[in-house]
Amino acid sequence: MSELAAKAGALDAADELAGVRKQFVLDTVDAVSGRAADAAGVYLDGNSLGALPANVPERVEDVVRRQWGELRIRSWDESGWWTAPERIGDRIAPLVGAAPGQIVVGDSTSVNVFKALVAAVRMVGDDRDEILVDATTFPTDGYIAESAARMTGRTLRPVTPGEVPGALGDRTAAVLLNHVDYRTGRLYDLPSLTAAVHAAGAIAVWDLCHSAGALPVGLDEHGVDLAVGCTYKYLNGGPGSPAYLYVRSDLQDRFDSPLPGWNSHAEPFGMRSDFEPASGALRGRVGTPDILSMLALEAALEVWDGVSIEAVRAKSLALTDFFLECVAAYVGEGRVESVTPAAHAERGSQVALRCADAGDVMKALIERGVVGDFRHPDVLRFGFTPLYVGFADVERAARVLAEVLR
Repeated sequence: MSELAAKAGALDAADELAGVRKQFVLDTVDAVSGRAADAAGVYLDGNSLGALPANVPERVEDVVRRQWGELRIRSWDESGWWTAPERIGDRIAPLVGAAPGQIVVGDSTSVNVFKALVAAVRMVGDDRDEILVDATTFPTDGYIAESAARMTGRTLRPVTPGEVPGALGDRTAAVLLNHVDYRTGRLYDLPSLTAAVHAAGAIAVWDLCHSAGALPVGLDEHGVDLAVGCTYKYLNGGPGSPAYLYVRSDLQDRFDSPLPGWNSHAEPFGMRSDFEPASGALRGRVGTPDILSMLALEAALEVWDGVSIEAVRAKSLALTDFFLECVAAYVGEGRVESVTPAAHAERGSQVALRCADAGDVMKALIERGVVGDFRHPDVLRFGFTPLYVGFADVERAARVLAEVLR
């Protein structure tokens, strides 16, 4: 056994989150040999799609067969379908540092970005005519920001997160930022950037897709105004699971959604022609909730019972540190370059390696059972979900990467 394989075994033996792993449907890796028990491999793509929590299939079957099949329309009341968006929002709230009553689940991340950004512009008034958007953002956020700017008569200005403090001014209405860069895994300074946005009199909108469930966010603590995020990455909600919208409690009576729907009406069953917004986070709802995927998400969130986000963060940093250590030991010098920051304060829960033939390399890795993903033009991405990724997984992934590169 190699020295690093032995170290992986020792780290797995001391891992306080190791027991959570059995709550997921996974290929297993032997902690002693480092070899996949069934030759299937290592899953390091939870930053794109989280693994399946083992309790979800039975729960979904109950939703389909009993709640829908037997109770039918009665399930809106008797099975709690109607209140699911805010109930599940309260399950997510502790994972992003929010008190109850501020998160509503539903729609996609893109739709929630649109709601949040337009509502932010409406809150600050007409004298502020510029929206700042993260120039390195996931493309959809940029598309939505451009559309929101056109619809509200504002100018869109792309800037990097590091340029935001210098770009803020009395023209700034809102700033849309990513907490973690989806390509590089760089973690941005949410507290200081939010404070800078507030000092300029603007509204801060944060995209938490690559941080929620991987590290502490502290929405309430840092006074974030609005935030959105998906649930199918580190929250393991399943493909296409609904996103969520956070509206800070003291802003909820001013939140003017550009997508008012019957579900966000103060009297949803009144069927009135005039719109009167509901109170609280319910203003973020639009139409009928997507119950099947929403209740699958609710079941998936049960894996967080008894798990602290601080313990997840500590393991995340240990996993990514160990992966970088193994890559440095196993991979020839100069063959790959990490574009993920080494500093813990600047690192999310993924490692991105620049590699000249990254597309072909990732295909070969997947064929060997190590599943990450590729981002154009030359980035290998490896996501580390602390609830189910172990240190033996990490060592094996780095070793197979070295074999592929040789």
